[in-house]
Amino acid sequence: MGLFSLSYKRISGFFFILLFCIFLSLPHAIAQKLQKGNEFAKLSQRLIQDGFNPEKINSLFSSDQVFFSPSGVSSFFIHSESSLNYDQFIAPKPIANAREYMQTYGKSLDLAEKTYGVDKTIITAILLVETQLGGYLGKRTVINTLATMAALTDEDLKERIWNSIPDKKKPNREKFEKKVKKRSQWGYLELKALIKYTTREQIAPESIKGSYAGAMGISQFMPSNALTLAKDGNNDGKVDLFSHADAISSVANYLKHHGWKPGIPRQRQHEVLFRYNHSNYYVDTLLKVSDKLK
Repeated sequence: MGLFSLSYKRISGFFFILLFCIFLSLPHAIAQKLQKGNEFAKLSQRLIQDGFNPEKINSLFSSDQVFFSPSGVSSFFIHSESSLNYDQFIAPKPIANAREYMQTYGKSLDLAEKTYGVDKTIITAILLVETQLGGYLGKRTVINTLATMAALTDEDLKERIWNSIPDKKKPNREKFEKKVKKRSQWGYLELKALIKYTTREQIAPESIKGSYAGAMGISQFMPSNALTLAKDGNNDGKVDLFSHADAISSVANYLKHHGWKPGIPRQRQHEVLFRYNHSNYYVDTLLKVSDKLK
């Protein structure tokens, strides 16, 4: 009995360790699934009250892939545009890549330039800076980012975001409160646009990855822009921002919509490009890249 008991304890201990190791090795999404709560219950009801199909909304937010994501959204409150190194994009290698891109997608760029009157070097510059010409599209699930942001009207959820920010990076509390109020409203509008866009294009919203702020595709459009300004550049009947042809046409249409015209002066170019990203540093970089590509 002693040997059997000892062997049994060893076997039991082995299986316990094995199970523990398996749990630790679970992918992040599965781990989130095990911790999934009902954080989006109020948000779901709000969407339904605003006219969205109850069955679709309940199905979407019951998905294991859709969950509250404080670690992702907390980045939004400590991010600083001025800290980004935009000078990297005017180095010889990125410029060479951009020239190669213009050759590879020359037909789409020429068509967009002809159709919308937007300089193809500007379109290429935007795609270079936004996603390295499609090489980096973001890793965060867009609906989780936007739904988490939209849900921050709930005080308890807001505190979870605050507590998830490292102490050394915590912003001023008053500024944080103001930004949460503003961004939760913005997040809700973008969330509604995402659901409408993905419904129209028959895309599973939980399948779309993007930036920490919810921008998506090669052109890094927010859902509201994808819904209203994105274009089908290859005439396949779909508006897919992960398609180069569609991303190119969409950027061109966006700039035209905001006032770009052939031959506009440099200052006016700056004003239009500022609508794409509210950063003078960003816009100056686009214009420098464009100059080099010419």
